[in-house]
Amino acid sequence: MANGTIKTLISAKGFGFISTDGSRNTELFFHSSAVTDGNFDSLQVGQAVTFEQEPDPRDPSRFRAKNVRLSETDS
Repeated sequence: MANGTIKTLISAKGFGFISTDGSRNTELFFHSSAVTDGNFDSLQVGQAVTFEQEPDPRDPSRFRAKNVRLSETDS
């Protein structure tokens, strides 16, 4: 599992972006259906999360986050 911070949330459209730890300027897209713990609507910008990465089916050269959950320190 990788670690990151929620950078952007677009609640009306049901997606957001995670700023990954340890990588400069790396942001991963995540859809509300990728949130496994809790509810997408309860997430807030700045919260620490853990997640896995998978190739984006629309563009396999890019990655997206899956199994997004709050980090133990933010639960």
